[in-house]
Amino acid sequence: MRHRFATDRWLFLSTIALCVVGAVMVFSASAVTAREQYHSAYYFLVRQALFLGIGLAVMLLLMNFDYRQLRKPAVIFSALTTVLLLLVAVFFLDKSHATHRWIRIGAFGFQPSEIAKLAVILYLGWFLSERMSQGPEAMNDWRRTLLPALAPVMLIAGLVLLQPDLGTAVEIFLIALVMLFVAGLSLKWVLGPAAAVLPIIICLVVFVPWRFHRLMSFRHPEADPRNAGFQLLQSLIAVGSGGLSGVGLMESRQKLFYLPEAHTDFIFAVLCEELGFIGGAIVLALFAVYAWRGFRAALESIDPFSRLLALGITAMVTSQALINLGVVLGMMPTKGIPLPFISYGGSSLLVMLLATGVLLNISQQAG
Repeated sequence: MRHRFATDRWLFLSTIALCVVGAVMVFSASAVTAREQYHSAYYFLVRQALFLGIGLAVMLLLMNFDYRQLRKPAVIFSALTTVLLLLVAVFFLDKSHATHRWIRIGAFGFQPSEIAKLAVILYLGWFLSERMSQGPEAMNDWRRTLLPALAPVMLIAGLVLLQPDLGTAVEIFLIALVMLFVAGLSLKWVLGPAAAVLPIIICLVVFVPWRFHRLMSFRHPEADPRNAGFQLLQSLIAVGSGGLSGVGLMESRQKLFYLPEAHTDFIFAVLCEELGFIGGAIVLALFAVYAWRGFRAALESIDPFSRLLALGITAMVTSQALINLGVVLGMMPTKGIPLPFISYGGSSLLVMLLATGVLLNISQQAG
């Protein structure tokens, strides 16, 4: 018998707070650029607000939708098939920023790779929970567990890699490994695929000139301050300029055509410049609360499917946040990974809110 408890207020409020901070910072970081390019300072804000409204409506709907309905094979394989078709379709469409990552419908577009993360989590949650019900021996049968679990994941990650988007492909693979380990798969079967994929990743970085150049500029950005190291140096200048309390909302100088992608991948740098260490710490605290409540929901879940689903969603959000923050603060090579709930981008925002709706639903059910 299912019992419904109160909504996890900490998780809900931290999500809303991150979305509000995101909307404010998108406007602050993009107003000048939007006025210059689109003759309206509100161009990016209006679009972000539209996706935010849709995303919040879907999140509220999913909060009251029994997540067990997602466990049906028809739902699982429909999601996988749709994602695979979308990932293939992008290669038949025009490039955007020299990549095949977008499907555009009129003035709007979305990235299938964002939806792919959630489809992978849903599939692994269903498949691994089925294997777990058959006992530890069945779980560690690599032919019947590891291969069927990783085959769709590797296919999806491979298509994302061809776009090319190495960062998102690696993120999908890492989320899958975390879910496999938590499901009870022997550590050797988890480390095996990781060890096999690592040389491939190294080759994709070392032998692809622009990726290798990006890696070198990450190590020594000052060696090429006007080209390869420009974005990272401008980001660090923005973060350092904020001091304790920042220069004031809307007062950032780095966003004035110095810092590329100021309202998307590097929005946290603008936030730190305008709101300082205090503002940055508040955002980090909000993500910490999200992670805490998400992992708590996983630990207290009533069945393996909900446990794995909650874990996968929480790992997706927190890992993406850590990657983005690592890039902005110069601790990782530059990669186009948006900051969840905060960076401008409808695809990421919708997927994150959709996933959070499922997570909130899991957290308020027991039986």
